[in-house]
Amino acid sequence: MNLLSLTHDASAVAIPGPSPWAALWRREPRLVAFACLMLAMMLPAAIALGLDERVLRGVNVWVKPLKFMASVALLALTTAWFAPLLPDAVRRSRAFGLLVWTVIATGGFEVGYITLQAALGQASHYNVGDPFHAAMYTLMGTGALLLTATQPWLAWLIWRHGERQGAPAYRLGVLLGLGLTFVLGASVGILLGGGPPASGVGLPVVGWSRSMGDLRVAHFVGIHAGQVLPLAGFVLARWQPGAAVAGVWGVTALWTALWAWTLWQALSGQPLLGL
Repeated sequence: MNLLSLTHDASAVAIPGPSPWAALWRREPRLVAFACLMLAMMLPAAIALGLDERVLRGVNVWVKPLKFMASVALLALTTAWFAPLLPDAVRRSRAFGLLVWTVIATGGFEVGYITLQAALGQASHYNVGDPFHAAMYTLMGTGALLLTATQPWLAWLIWRHGERQGAPAYRLGVLLGLGLTFVLGASVGILLGGGPPASGVGLPVVGWSRSMGDLRVAHFVGIHAGQVLPLAGFVLARWQPGAAVAGVWGVTALWTALWAWTLWQALSGQPLLGL
């Protein structure tokens, strides 16, 4: 089943076609190749995680590279997935090419520096003890801001030039998700840049503190609006087409409320989920 056909008209019956990976590669090979590189890098990083016992702030040094590799790969893949909403002429334009290479350059820089610092057993974030590391930390912050800024940039291109024959709810979910990725995610990212996140007993994998407020939770909710809201639009357009647009607005309100609640928890020092 060609899932891309559903994103153009979620109320239509899908017809056989190329696999999602093949369709992605055909429509935006640069981002798919970059995402595959990030995913491939996770294997040696995972092996290092099992062999290397060094820790920073109580967490193995290879946990952070793994999380960033996965996150950057996901952002690159979803950006590629939304590319077919643009006409061919726009996808071949300089503006879209610059957007693609901004994702690759900034995402690659973030992951590359974080991985290098892990290999050296040194912190990448909040490491400002000398001019070199202070400059690199500033570059990381700038790069992260530019990376998330590609999402509302893509939303603007879709809104301005995108094809409108598809399901309105899916298109609305994409536009809202991409916009809120920057508004919600980057705003908390700026707050995180001011100092280290909360310490204490953390949840497995993500490391979020359970003993006090942690801005990383709100940041996570914000930056993943770009996947959650388009998915909501896709599902609602497929199964509840008559109420899909209103449903997308409802999911957006709930997701934003979740972000606001987790942000309030962090700023007020409340334990995660009341635990």
